[in-house]
Amino acid sequence: MVPPKNLSRMSVDDLLKLRDEVGAALNQKAAELRSRITQLGGDSARRGSPLKGHKVAPKYRSKKDLKLTWAGRGAIPRWMRDEMKAKKLKKEAFLIK
Repeated sequence: MVPPKNLSRMSVDDLLKLRDEVGAALNQKAAELRSRITQLGGDSARRGSPLKGHKVAPKYRSKKDLKLTWAGRGAIPRWMRDEMKAKKLKKEAFLIK
């Protein structure tokens, strides 16, 4: 169906039919593009790192409370920041040997 130049002159039924045809055409194109991406191996890039979510051994331990540890990823924990300020220590002082 070729739509007229002025959509305001179309009937509601014709507009609904046109909307359905456009939606079907877009879904078909999207499916074609998804299959091409998987053929090219580009879909695996969206999955993220294979190491995401895995536990990492701690690298740093608190001097006051030996239960407090940190793997060295992300922001410095509060307990470490507080101990560093109180005793004027560097991060290397908390390394687990």
